Amino acid sequence: MTLREIVVSCLTNHRGKTIGMTSGLLFGILVLLIGFFRSLFLAICIGVGYWIGRLYDREESFMAFLDKILPNGLRK
Repeated sequence: MTLREIVVSCLTNHRGKTIGMTSGLLFGILVLLIGFFRSLFLAICIGVGYWIGRLYDREESFMAFLDKILPNGLRK
């Protein structure tokens, strides 16, 4: 089996585990290189960027999101 076949097999059969382990490895390396709080800040920035990108992909506006989560909506 080649390395590519192994990676494809892991991603198809164990997608969540593979992504989780890879994320953990990258976070661990970042902690060792730049420190815990800087790594945590970077992870939060990546999460916010992902969230904004997901809104954009779904063609939702930020205002529509705020209307959903605020009790009386943003617009009165």
